[in-house]
Amino acid sequence: MPTMESDISFDHVDSIATQSAGPGIMLLTSSLQLLYKDRRASSLCEEIIRCQAKRAIGVLPPAVACLADQIRKTFQVRTHPKDWEQFRIQRLVHTLHRPVLLCGMGLIDPSNSDKRILIVMNEVGFGAWEENVVCQAKETFLLTARETTVVQHLLKGWTNKEIANEMRVALQTVKEHLKHILEKTKTTTRTGIVMQVVHCGLRYDPVTL
Repeated sequence: MPTMESDISFDHVDSIATQSAGPGIMLLTSSLQLLYKDRRASSLCEEIIRCQAKRAIGVLPPAVACLADQIRKTFQVRTHPKDWEQFRIQRLVHTLHRPVLLCGMGLIDPSNSDKRILIVMNEVGFGAWEENVVCQAKETFLLTARETTVVQHLLKGWTNKEIANEMRVALQTVKEHLKHILEKTKTTTRTGIVMQVVHCGLRYDPVTL
């Protein structure tokens, strides 16, 4: 797993996710063994299982297990950390309440090629958590308006090309924004940016709804 630019307390993650109905986070090995699942992810998994009326595969709902397995297979062709910087696998799963967007990616430690599978689960329609995170990151890293917009799209797992199309700017312009964001966040990869931004959100103390 890539070295994270800052340590994150799992208990703190659970607390923030519960308060703000933010995303659920799951981390698995490349052999699909569960390493970590926060309370929000557990709750969303239960909703998916109830709606789909299918038995879980171990601790994972079938839809989540299928996504994780697809990422595991993709490791065979995407073998370098940079291969995953602009690549995500997404699935929309229906529940009895709101649809849940599954966003999966591979994490590869460049020092020992250790592989991990990260799955972020977002209930469609909940944007408050992301908004708080981005606002906090903007203040912490002194991001410009354009850089802040790029960060918002990075959190969605968008590629540089998708960001350029959405912002209606040249691809090179997005790359320049990313270069400045990397410098301001003192990171070297897109994944590093996301982790720094998420860490800002974990330090943010939102009002309990």
